[in-house]
Amino acid sequence: MRAAMDVFLRKGYAKASIREIARSAGLSVGAVYLYFRNKEELYKNLILEKMRDLESRTARLFETIGSAPEALSGILGMHLEHAIKHREFILLHIREHGFTFGAQEKRKFFEHQKEMVENIIRRGILSGEFRKCNPGDMATMIMGSLRGIILTVALDDTRISAKMLNDYVLSGLLKTSKEGSL
Repeated sequence: MRAAMDVFLRKGYAKASIREIARSAGLSVGAVYLYFRNKEELYKNLILEKMRDLESRTARLFETIGSAPEALSGILGMHLEHAIKHREFILLHIREHGFTFGAQEKRKFFEHQKEMVENIIRRGILSGEFRKCNPGDMATMIMGSLRGIILTVALDDTRISAKMLNDYVLSGLLKTSKEGSL
């Protein structure tokens, strides 16, 4: 998978070949075809691998952090860090496939991430850390904003820090001293 990523980034999806990926990985072409039917399937698996990695990291964070603001900040920071780390791959994907390639898998991934954020918001409301709001609607707005920010970071090479993102999101959720606790 690492070799495939390197070749796709260097050549682009359209110009990359299974032969070159195999050579880069130190494998025979036949060995690559044992695992993947074609270049598209290999590429799709690469995308799924990146999503599974991020999903498992955010799930571990969700389970280990007690405070709702810390959990939400951590998840947002992980998404932003992931986008920055994989900026070139995101750009390649947008340039050569647009937004529809693997849409079903992406939709499922973001739906699960939204549910996690919704649960954090619900937990924060119950603990008195967050103001009362509709957790589902707020999670939808946060994840929609996050997707837009990730796209902005990828397309414009804009430097948005995790602190900036957290300040933006949490300013709408955290209770002020005037609101009191639940």
